[in-house]
Amino acid sequence: MSIAAHPARHVRLEVEEGVARITLDRPERKNPLTFESYEELTDIFRMGERDEAVRAFVITGAGGNFCSGGDVHDIIGELLKRDTRGLMRFTAMTGGLVKAMRACPQPVIAAVDGIAAGAGAIIAMASDLRLATPEAKVAFLFNRVGLAGCDMGACAILPRIIGQGRASELLYTGRSLRAEEGLHWGFFNRVVAADALLPEAVALARDIATGPAFAHSMTKRMLAMEWAMSIEQAVEAEAVAQALCMTTNDFGRAYEAFAAKRRPEFQGD
Repeated sequence: MSIAAHPARHVRLEVEEGVARITLDRPERKNPLTFESYEELTDIFRMGERDEAVRAFVITGAGGNFCSGGDVHDIIGELLKRDTRGLMRFTAMTGGLVKAMRACPQPVIAAVDGIAAGAGAIIAMASDLRLATPEAKVAFLFNRVGLAGCDMGACAILPRIIGQGRASELLYTGRSLRAEEGLHWGFFNRVVAADALLPEAVALARDIATGPAFAHSMTKRMLAMEWAMSIEQAVEAEAVAQALCMTTNDFGRAYEAFAAKRRPEFQGD
């Protein structure tokens, strides 16, 4: 099944011009996640591994907020009733969403307005690029509910985005990271007006979608794999990756376009 044909029931899903746009759509509650929406998001991103028609994802929230995290009543109340085995099933499921976002070959762009808290902060963090409005507030609130900051890969991914000391501050205190500070720290790629957020995110996604899809997927793969490599290993891995990109038709198209003094039209093969 293609992503465009997926019968989304717990999020809003639209696919156009190579971009899959996912909207968390419970604005009256600031778009909290439920067991069902966790699973549906994971399924959609996993489908990205097989859907060559989708070249980029945009994920956002409805009604002026991104995501307030796990639904207090639907999730946290239920978790208090579970034994250790049941809790492990839940944490494996939530971590599975981050794995799916990182494993899909398409770049994922988070368009963050208002609150991005708890698991909402994690979704923004796990994305490849992050755009925000001046009203955006990101908070890793796990310590506020008696839990560790090491949730869904936060202790691995967040320090690589903003540095160990800054990540430690956010994970120990649970305080909000506001838009301008997030831009200064490198968490956000840019801050734009609220009415420009989604158009700019979609425009960025479409720009990526018109590029060489295989090469973009290789860039995403190398950015992830090289976290655990020495410089020497990384140089060797990139040599293999780049040689593979040179076997694609898009590489030939780029040369032909350069010779003809026109912009290449990449097709992803």
